[in-house]
Amino acid sequence: MFINKLNQLYKPKRILFYIDADKQGIDAAYDGNIPDVVGKYTGAFGTYDYPGVFFVRSLGREVIGIEYRPDDERIAYPDDLNSVALDESFFYSIEIENEMEITREIVKELFVNISGNDDAHRIYSDLSIKEDPEMIGIISNNNGQKLRILYEWKIDEDRADVIMDDNVDLLDKEMLYKLAFFDPITGHYNWNHIVPYLEMCRDRGISDYAFVHFDIKQFRIINEVYGHIAANKVLSNVVKAMNEADFVYTSARCHNDNFAMMIKDMPQSETIERLERFFDKLSHLEEDKNYRIFYRAGVVPMQQTMLSGNRVADAGKMVQALGTNPNKTEIIMYSDKMHDDIMWSNYIKAYVDTAIRNDEFLLYLQPKFNSESGTIKGAEALIRWNYKGREILPPYRFIPFFEKDGSIGKIDDIVLEKVCRSMAQWKKEGKPLLPISVNLSRNRLYDRNLISHLAGIIDLYGIDHSLIDFELTESATYEDTKHLIEVLESLRDEGFKISMDDFGTGYSSFSLLTEMPIDTLKIDKSFVDKLGTDNDDEKDITVIKHIISLAKELGFTPLAEGAESQSQVEKLKELGCKMIQGYYYSKPIPVKEFSREYL
Repeated sequence: MFINKLNQLYKPKRILFYIDADKQGIDAAYDGNIPDVVGKYTGAFGTYDYPGVFFVRSLGREVIGIEYRPDDERIAYPDDLNSVALDESFFYSIEIENEMEITREIVKELFVNISGNDDAHRIYSDLSIKEDPEMIGIISNNNGQKLRILYEWKIDEDRADVIMDDNVDLLDKEMLYKLAFFDPITGHYNWNHIVPYLEMCRDRGISDYAFVHFDIKQFRIINEVYGHIAANKVLSNVVKAMNEADFVYTSARCHNDNFAMMIKDMPQSETIERLERFFDKLSHLEEDKNYRIFYRAGVVPMQQTMLSGNRVADAGKMVQALGTNPNKTEIIMYSDKMHDDIMWSNYIKAYVDTAIRNDEFLLYLQPKFNSESGTIKGAEALIRWNYKGREILPPYRFIPFFEKDGSIGKIDDIVLEKVCRSMAQWKKEGKPLLPISVNLSRNRLYDRNLISHLAGIIDLYGIDHSLIDFELTESATYEDTKHLIEVLESLRDEGFKISMDDFGTGYSSFSLLTEMPIDTLKIDKSFVDKLGTDNDDEKDITVIKHIISLAKELGFTPLAEGAESQSQVEKLKELGCKMIQGYYYSKPIPVKEFSREYL
């Protein structure tokens, strides 16, 4: 029988409003069928819990009822139910599968067994099972599939009032030391205890070390599904493993499900191998052998710990945060490049608004050509960063970081506004206007005001909507495809064009492709790179030919990007792709140069 040990809890004085029921009615309540006369009060103001079956010793029987807070004039108490006053109580709470007959004797046996080897790790109080409980509550969950059982316990010791009274005289030195340097859940050292080792490792004969900071993935799920007792056991198992590991100098439970270890310096491959074995032994949940536990560890090698000193934890936590795969244990080694990337990401995240105010972002345009006529048909808008007026940064130096922290929308808006401003100027000068594509980042698709926001920028400059082509990256993931299609259709309704960029590099299904209202399918450069050589691979050519054919049959315009040679252009023309973009025609150029050269 599966037992989910939840927690220990306190209920103050209360009133149980109830009805009597025979065994058939009680059994029905266990299955989630609460009579309407009681069930109608579910969730009412002032109720302490859901309705259920309660054994009350003073009544001498099981009843079906619901508990209320007493003496509150704001509460509309039931006037059609019996009632009994209940004194304040502590309870131990568990959840079990509803798969057997429930009797008071069976329930008591369950809790007697639990009390023999478990507690809820209360820091300032101790409870134990009550031999003759005043009340037992049984609440049906999940439509009767599970039962939550509350069994009354008694309080043995209360140390909390000493803390709440700030009564220093009653706090002994040992208690204060344990509170300061030990974790109350596992009894292991806490973060405060490992700090002296980081500051003065020589005092324990440690000359050098590597540092590991790790956490338990999806620990919240273990807590919520299997209960605090099971989750606490996982924490204790980790502590036991750290204490037994021969490569660990010292360790600590830092907070929640985070741990730290100072370990022996080993070659990187050995460090990873030892840690993989360490975590693999901790990968199974005792309560459910089918549930796999995964970990996320940031490892700071010895060379970096020597240079980091007592700030090594910052590096460990920094690299630990890079683990994002929920379904595997990740051991990530810290490197100087990682550190530089993270620090750069944090810096530009803070600096981006200043850069916008200083107009440091520059608009570049790369033309798109009809390869048969050799005429320009449009352009793609790209961004460069004139960082503090000292250095022109290419997109890879900042776009991925802005996408990660969510500020990419600001960059998208800058590009769109600069495009519209340029087009308005060309219009004023009597120059021809060509369609220009601008990027639309995927995390903006969930903005309810996106369409009106984009249209507002474009309408401010009086630009025809048909001249703006929004590009979405095919390699990006779109969790809610229904919403994606709705957004794209709304853009089309506004008269905008839509392109799918980087086609062939992601995982879009053909069914999604047939539903998406797009105008242009951009063939990724990685395909174009394989063309125009003396030994073209027939398989590559076949794939590109069918992408072009597919685009045309679906009513899209195929556009190849990244063409750099005449042979590539000729091959693309031969395969039926007329629209081409790439260095063969022009690299991305500043907007003034584009205007001078092509308009």
